[in-house]
Amino acid sequence: MTRYDRIATSRRPGSAPRRRIAGAARHRLVAVAAAAALAFSLSVTGTPAAAAQRGLAARAAVAAARAVAVSTGRARGARPPDRIISLSPTATEMLFAIGAGRQVVAVDEDSDYPPAAPRTKLSGLDPNIEAIARDDPDLVVVSYDPEGFVKSLSALGVRVLLEPAATNLAGTYAQIESLGRVTGHERTAATLVRRMRAEIATAVAGAPRFASPPTYYYELEPDFYSVTSSTFVGRLLSMFGLRDIADTAQGASSGYPQLSDEYIVRADPQIIFLDDTICCHQSARTVAARPGWGAVAAVRDGDVVGLDDDIASRWGPRVVILARDIEVALWRIKRHRDG
Repeated sequence: MTRYDRIATSRRPGSAPRRRIAGAARHRLVAVAAAAALAFSLSVTGTPAAAAQRGLAARAAVAAARAVAVSTGRARGARPPDRIISLSPTATEMLFAIGAGRQVVAVDEDSDYPPAAPRTKLSGLDPNIEAIARDDPDLVVVSYDPEGFVKSLSALGVRVLLEPAATNLAGTYAQIESLGRVTGHERTAATLVRRMRAEIATAVAGAPRFASPPTYYYELEPDFYSVTSSTFVGRLLSMFGLRDIADTAQGASSGYPQLSDEYIVRADPQIIFLDDTICCHQSARTVAARPGWGAVAAVRDGDVVGLDDDIASRWGPRVVILARDIEVALWRIKRHRDG
């Protein structure tokens, strides 16, 4: 995972100097989070009335996610942008997935996928307006707005689309559809969303079920920053019937608490997911070597699951791969337990 991904998704409070976010953008982010939280809370009930509420909440979450865009639509008959700059690794993946790759003239230094993306030295964390303007873009897509960057770029007449880290799958789908409308690839975007929905549903339905929900620890970094079930990846794991040990930890309200070594060992998670295999070279072997961790159920039973940092840290089209990886890992664990 890149430094950009960690800061832009707000995983680690304090991982970078605090940045002041423009008031309007902050309010939009709060709206998205509130709508997403409402949708999630309603989804736990199963009555017909609750089903109707779930539908309303889901639509509210999508609408809120769409409202984040500074400019989401394209005037009827207007020409789609053909000089797009993406300063978001996730947006870059989305643009190429919906067929807008040929319209992209530059991407930031952390957009390492797909390989065809025109990677440059542009930064999404510390964007240089002059460097961006030199490429004469007609659309700039960002997921991070440091110190009113979006407002400054818009003041120069450059159209900007702000798509911050999604908090759930509805947010991901809304961002893909928004990019489809803006770039002239609505049908392709809609097809991609339908395919993602179906493939993730297949992975969830195909995963094994356990007599009681297995507990897990999700590691972002070796210093024990984790995620709760209220985050994007936490919600995805909840769909597979897993229970997060970070939900009851101090600082859980942030979504990304820093756990302690003692807390994790005492919680004795049955599964450990490592989202730091690339950035920090963590593995089942390095985890087992930690003092006291040999007695943890996941380590003792060989149920430490390494994930691809980049795939697990982004909320774009490759979340389907993450869902499949989780399904495969759970089947391996199930067979191991039943064997």
